[in-house]
Amino acid sequence: VSRLDWPPGSSVNISNPTSRARVQQQAMIDKLDHLQRLGINTVFFQVKPDGTALWPSKILPWSDLMTGKIGENPGYDPLQFMLDEAHKRGMKVHAWFNPYRVSVNTKPGTIRELNSTLSQQPASVYVQHRDWIRTSGDRFVLDPGIPEVQDWITSIVAEVVSRYPVDGVQFDDYFYTESPGSRLNDNETYRKYGGAFASKADWRRNNTQQLIAKVSHTIKSIKPGVEFGVSPAGVWRNRSHDPLGSDTRGAAAYDESYADTRRWVEQGLLDYIAPQIYWPFSRSAARYDVLAKWWADVVKPTRTRLYIGIAFYKVGEPSKIEPDWMINGGVPELKKQLDLNDAVPEISGTILFREDYLNKPQTQQAVSYLQSRWGS
Repeated sequence: VSRLDWPPGSSVNISNPTSRARVQQQAMIDKLDHLQRLGINTVFFQVKPDGTALWPSKILPWSDLMTGKIGENPGYDPLQFMLDEAHKRGMKVHAWFNPYRVSVNTKPGTIRELNSTLSQQPASVYVQHRDWIRTSGDRFVLDPGIPEVQDWITSIVAEVVSRYPVDGVQFDDYFYTESPGSRLNDNETYRKYGGAFASKADWRRNNTQQLIAKVSHTIKSIKPGVEFGVSPAGVWRNRSHDPLGSDTRGAAAYDESYADTRRWVEQGLLDYIAPQIYWPFSRSAARYDVLAKWWADVVKPTRTRLYIGIAFYKVGEPSKIEPDWMINGGVPELKKQLDLNDAVPEISGTILFREDYLNKPQTQQAVSYLQSRWGS
């Protein structure tokens, strides 16, 4: 969202569009070359970080991440470029969407930028459908309970799947994202659409379920071979709340994000699920091994594949509550996690979050280890 991995932040200040595009493209090529040497076989490329796009969309304006200005054409198609370069190297690309987010903050400058798209084609959803917009977690978001919102998000995924040779589509862990001081006010939407539900929480879970079902069916109707997956928070529910939950004490997707991720797996709506198990073996509130095995049991009777998202961003970082990431450059903890993933038959792979940490000084011991384990 903030050019954390790509494009280089400095590239946005290059006024010549051709030079800027060249710098951005070279940065991507360098990253893909590095990933190829490490033996990485799939890249998750964020194409919709908010209410903007990293491809020439007929529905969304261009992302300001490329040029510094919403709606400004960067002079090339970043998604097509990524697909061409990754496929050339034998790597797959999953287009990563943040479904509901419209902006990363609600500052006056952001509102001005969103309003400035009014004269553009396409304009931001913020000005086209103000009645869909809510504030939540100090961001502008779409209200997940409005059926037209679900259809609109689905149409964006359909645009990418029908126009590009993507290998997969991924949603991350952002469903209902509230913070204590910034709750989503959807009382009116609930009054309008929630009559059949015993509680607002059940209604909200049904809203996210409806979106996942619509997107899943749409992808399969356009290109059955394109995989659809979700990368949710690592904990579905804690056992203290539900006997079917994991032996953990973490923030639960079911209760906090209103995402019944276990049910999506059981209903066959996902080709894969990639829970973010961002804790070490020693973190008693959410042990890596406890959660990985819990998810393995969930997918076992289904056809959904399980990939585990691991916290590469924590490697080498000092932490009082998780000191394991510091011991010997984090290599022993990383090795334990990867060994478990290899040993449990239901675990089909590992996803590292996130790419730029492969280039940080504190992770270099771990990067060398990955090179020796996976690389060519």
